Amino acid sequence: MQDDIDAADILMGDVVRLEDVVSRDSVTSVAKSFFALFGIPVRVISHEGDLLADVHRDRPLCNYLNTLPRGERECASTVGVVRDLEPNGQTLVHPCFSGAAYRIVPLAYQGRPIGRFIVGPYVPAETREPPVPLISVDDAIDAPTARAHFNHMPRVREDIAEQLTDHLKGVFELLVFSGHRAQLASTMQVANVRENYRELAEKNEALKASYDELEQLDQLKSTFLATVSHELRTPLTSIIGYTEMLEGGAAGALSDGQAEFLKTIRGKADQLLGLISSLLDLGRLEAENLELHNEAIDPRALLSDVGSTIVPNANRRNVALDIQVANDTPKIWGDAIRLRQIVLNLADNALKFTHEGGEVVLGAAPGKLEAGGPSGLGAALFTVSRPAVVLTVRDTGMGIPEESLSRIFEAFYQIDAGTTRVHGGAGLGLSIVKQLVDGHGGKIEVTSALGKGTIFTVKLPAADPDA
Repeated sequence: MQDDIDAADILMGDVVRLEDVVSRDSVTSVAKSFFALFGIPVRVISHEGDLLADVHRDRPLCNYLNTLPRGERECASTVGVVRDLEPNGQTLVHPCFSGAAYRIVPLAYQGRPIGRFIVGPYVPAETREPPVPLISVDDAIDAPTARAHFNHMPRVREDIAEQLTDHLKGVFELLVFSGHRAQLASTMQVANVRENYRELAEKNEALKASYDELEQLDQLKSTFLATVSHELRTPLTSIIGYTEMLEGGAAGALSDGQAEFLKTIRGKADQLLGLISSLLDLGRLEAENLELHNEAIDPRALLSDVGSTIVPNANRRNVALDIQVANDTPKIWGDAIRLRQIVLNLADNALKFTHEGGEVVLGAAPGKLEAGGPSGLGAALFTVSRPAVVLTVRDTGMGIPEESLSRIFEAFYQIDAGTTRVHGGAGLGLSIVKQLVDGHGGKIEVTSALGKGTIFTVKLPAADPDA
């Protein structure tokens, strides 16, 4: 009899129970998305008290407190109170003795309460220090340990927490609205959905087959490049070795013409060896098996080393080279060899595309690097910055067309055929630079103006001050 009444209510446009119109999976999926984005636990409870979703991760602070007799009792008491609180149409904020807080938000549809959800625990961003009740909750508590765990709790300003819960409430109520309307759909609509789903499944199957084929071709390409590069490297090394022996007089004295020919052979062989090394680096980076040996690197020494390497070429091209390092620039936490490869690649490019009489400037300064994480609203609200070193390579060269800026980090991409013929290169340098920067947990950006020059900005994590 009750089932008939509930069905009648639904057909008349009323929702009786939350679980009648939304599945636990959909509620849990939304809660998981919220948790993945903001790191704050979410529990959804129906009006009848059934737990529909519970998405959380045990926090070190909670785990630690539960090892203490009084701490365990206080935690259990707080959780019990929060679970049983009825918001009665208004959002409730319940504090925890640990300094954290819970927000209990009502869910309603068409003026009828259908459930509630609980967000927390989180620490209000305005709370800087652990409260006295936390430090004194148990005689056996270790204050430094409690403080350290407290500092690792998720934090959010109360006004932002209110906005987030309002947004999540809207998502849940939209789920209810959508679920309710889905129950009123006609048999024909359901049939159409099934037909559309069948067509979509067929298209997805075809798309997956195409994707698998492209993935296989990409793997074959990578294997081919790696194999060919290894096979070319051995005879090329021999060519360079014998060239050096001939230049050293191992086969007798050389005429001026012979010496010039050997110099050309050696130069072209070195150029080819550099290309092969780039291909091998690219293969390792794509396979994600390039190891980085991080240490604290002095940015002034790094830029000076790169500068001394390219200054002969700069002098030949009549291009001024300047190094500018701010006095308070910290050390970089990274792999010395790969950091040098990053800067040298960018500096070589800058020099290559700068006309006679121009200037190339290598710079380093302190900065901030946004921690990696989700994009969008979550990143805007919870972005955490950490100390960084900002490396810049600026030139007064030809510049990069705006339509090419989004593609310059693609492997083998060249701005145009004319540039490739004039300046050489295989279009691998910037792709390798981008992947090396990403591997260091950094970011690279580029700005350019045609005829005025280009600026590459690389943000890398700073080493700890005592490193």
